[in-house]
This record gives sequence, structure tokens and C-alpha cells, in this order.
Amino acid sequence: MTPSHRELKNNTMAARFRKWISLISLLCLSFCGLAENKVCQCVTNRLNLLGTKEDHYRNMVKTYSNCTVILENLEITYVEDHRDLSFLRSIKEVGGYVLIALNTVSRIPLENLRIIRGHSLYDGSFALSVFSNYNNSTNKGTDQILLTSLTEILKGGVKFFNNQLCNVETIQWSDIVNVGTISIDPTPSKNKNCGKCDSSCFNGSCWAPGPQNCQTLTKLNCAQQCSRRCKGPSPSDCCNENCAAGCTGPRAEDCLACRDFQDNGVCKDSCPSLLRYDPNLYQLVPNPHGKYSFGATCVKSCPLCNGLGTGELAHVLSINATNIGSFENCTIINGNIDIITSIYGDKFTKTPKMDPEQLNVFKTVKEITGYLWIQTWPDTMSSLSPFENLEVVQGRTKRGSRSLVVAGLHITHLGLRSLRQISDGDVFVSKNSELCYTDAKHWQKLFKSPHQDVYVKGNANAATCALRNDTCDRKCTADGCWGPGPRMCISCRDYKRDGSCVDSCNILEGEPRETVVNKTCIKCHPECQPMNGTATCSAPGSANCTKCANFKDGLFCVS
Repeated sequence: MTPSHRELKNNTMAARFRKWISLISLLCLSFCGLAENKVCQCVTNRLNLLGTKEDHYRNMVKTYSNCTVILENLEITYVEDHRDLSFLRSIKEVGGYVLIALNTVSRIPLENLRIIRGHSLYDGSFALSVFSNYNNSTNKGTDQILLTSLTEILKGGVKFFNNQLCNVETIQWSDIVNVGTISIDPTPSKNKNCGKCDSSCFNGSCWAPGPQNCQTLTKLNCAQQCSRRCKGPSPSDCCNENCAAGCTGPRAEDCLACRDFQDNGVCKDSCPSLLRYDPNLYQLVPNPHGKYSFGATCVKSCPLCNGLGTGELAHVLSINATNIGSFENCTIINGNIDIITSIYGDKFTKTPKMDPEQLNVFKTVKEITGYLWIQTWPDTMSSLSPFENLEVVQGRTKRGSRSLVVAGLHITHLGLRSLRQISDGDVFVSKNSELCYTDAKHWQKLFKSPHQDVYVKGNANAATCALRNDTCDRKCTADGCWGPGPRMCISCRDYKRDGSCVDSCNILEGEPRETVVNKTCIKCHPECQPMNGTATCSAPGSANCTKCANFKDGLFCVS
């Protein structure tokens, strides 16, 4: 039967509505639920030291204090022996990886961390990586890492090396790790004060002496009837299949953590759909009970982060100390960002002065739908580094014809190393007396329209920049760069590894062994046997090893 005009129209509208819902779901990036938890986005620094060790520690305190759920990675690095890490005790869940490295503090208290999801992995393989937490010259180092509540790593392995830790070798990691390599340095601790596990600990497994530090098993001691986790050895102790990390009972609301999503305290494999089928209309309609997903949680409402000119900021003229907090955890900003003299405060409106550190709230921003206008900037910042992850300025709204303006600042380089597109509007970079790396040509490659223009004048001249050695790194191509060093190249002359340009990849030597994909160094799978004189792998994945480190199962190298 030929469909009627009305049916065709309804189907078209439904298709458009589904696309709109999909778009909104993708753009749903602000925290709007979980009142009992504080969700933190956090950033990825790996082993980079942020200023002095004092600065680095203060930044860590500010980043993780009072956090319950960390959407990305937990990185504990360069912590000295006199520092207080009690602020870590609030953390219950990490979405990415946990990195603990280069510390000399004696104890790292993560007693309440239950689950590491492993959405991103350190070195591409490890959800928990702990190394070099001992200083041979001072004989100081970390003795204990208290992970007494950790019962599940959903994805990724664990790696411990070059430490002097107590009790780690007693842990039954196969109870915690689902899929991933377990690599524990067998070197025993030199610490004479290491105590034995309490006699009550099952199989002698503990994180530290005392009955309160015994390892909690939720997989190895389960009855055969249990499909995943359990709270004890009896068949009646099985956890619901949607649980992760263990449970207190058999129901989906008894889980210690949720494998996929938590919806009002109940673990589910998906959030309620935003659309439902109406049998009377024969089409999809909005579901009044539909919810968005935010991390591992279902939330009822999750709008875009509003920028200036939209929503509650519709009549706000500039970012200042009173409104900058609304941009926390934002990835896409619907509207504009205007930073002018108000960062110094305003006595007339009783607006306080902004702490320059507050600008780092923009480190999570990847897209601005309107314009970015900066005419005032702290003298202590040499670049626009808070916007280092900004990828797109859409320019849907502009001031005049301009969608990106940087004027009258004392910065030495822009530092916009992730910027890939300016969809509409002109660029104005002028009267920044110390600013180098301002070649107008590379802006043209960011434009989508031949009608867009760039005005770059009145900045530091080429001779001054050359005298200061403020020129692009030799690893960059002629396309230019956003600042000094191989991480600021617009494109790499040879290869790229982890966002930085390098001369070569570790194909025949070096660690870890790598292969090349689109001029990017990609690590070979951990199950590949490192080879000398020939490539260890031909492509990523365990099916592309030249030789297996352990065993071969069909096409794949396995442990």
C-alpha cells in the first residue's frame, strides 16, 4: 500500500526529531543530577610538572577536593613526603585511569575508591599505573597505597614498578581486573616497618596491616551460579548482573557501583529512551520519563552550558569572578566568551577580582558556538593556555564581523594548539606587543568560507621574536605553530606521539614498540613480543603482532 502524504510527513518529522535528540544527547555535557555526589571533569597532565612542586600540589588539591566521581583521570604525581592527601578520601569512582607516580609521601589514602572504569588507559593499556614512588638519594618513598574499597577495574590492566610499597604483592589482582594485563614488580619493599596482613584476611591478602585493610573479594569466591560479582560464597549472595564492584544484596538497587548506568539509585544497562512509540499516532513521540546519560548516570535534564548572550547570561557583558564558575565541566558553550576588564573586579557593582587560576575552568572547552573575544588577560599567564583544548569557534554570533579577537595582551604566544576550525567570522589579533608565532597564513586554513578574513598587526616583529628565539620548533612543518616546543606544531614534519611531534617512532628499538598509522606513533599490543631488527607489529591490535609474547589463539596473541 502506498503511504499517504500525512504518513510520509510524520515519518520525516520523526526522523528529524530523532536526529535532533541524537544531537542534544551528544551535546549533553553539563552536570545536572546526582545531588549527593560532586562530579569532577579533571584534565590530563600525565607526568608534566605544573610549575613548582608547591604549585603542582595546590593544583591537585583544587582539582580533586570533595570530588566523589571523576569523569576522566585521577593523577597523583610529585607529592612530597610532608604533604596532606586526606582530600583524596572522598573519591569513589574514576572514569578513566589512575596514575600514581614520582611521589615520596608515605601514604596515599584512596580508601573509598570502589571502581576504575578505564574509559581511557595510561600508556594505552593500564587503568592503574603505579611507578617510581621512591627516591633512592633520600631513601624516602610511598609505603602504602590504601585501596581497601577497590573491587573492580572494568577495563585495562594494572602495572606496578620501581616502588618500595608494602603489601601490594599480597593482593589477588585477578579478582579486581576484568580485562587487562597484570604486571607487578616482584621487588620486595626495603621498608623494615612493613607489617603482615591480619590473620582474618582471606588468603593473606591485604593493603596494609589490620583487619580493616583486608582485601574484599567479589569475584573469585563467588558461587558458580553467579554471573559476575557477589557479596559472599553462597548462591544467594550473587549480585545483580548490572552491578559492578560488588553489592549488599541481590537487587539492582543493592549495587556498590553500576556497570553501565545508575538511574535514581537503580543500576540499568541503559537510560530511559528520550523517545517512545505512540501506537495511536504510529510514530515516535517524546518520552516524559526519558533521561540523558551523564557519565555513568541517568539525569532528567542536561542543557548545553550557556555562554554570554544566552540563558541566564543573556544580559551579561563579560566573564568575571561571579559567573566563571558556571563554566565548570563545560565542553560545548552555547553562546559567546567575552573577557574584558571585569577580571580585575568592579567596585561600583561590588564584583571581586578574579583569581587567574579560575580561568583554567575553560580547559575542558572544545567548542564555542558564538565568538571568543579577549581584551584583558592576567600578566602572569604567557599564553591563552586555558583554551588549549578549544577545537572549534563556530561564529554563529559575532561582534561586527569578528568571531575571534585577541587584542592588547602581554602574552608571548597564543597556545591554541587544538584549534582546528573557525566556521564563520573574521580573526583579529593585534596590539599584543610581546606576541610571537602570529603568521597570518595559517589562519586561512582554519576558515570554512572564502569570505572570512584575518587581521594580524601590531604584535612583536619577526626580528624581536628571532632574537628571543621565539620561533617554531624544528619538528614543525612550514604550516607554523602556536608557540614554542614540539607540542605546539600545527602539523609535524615527521611523526606525532601523544600530541607531540617526534623525529621517529619506536619501530625497531625503544620502549614501547610502536607502529605508524597516518604519521602517528601507535603502541603495539602488550601481547606482541618486542623484536629487534624487525617490526614488532604491523598495526594496532593483538592480531597484528609479528610474534606473540605468550600464546596465539587463532589470529590473536593472548596471555
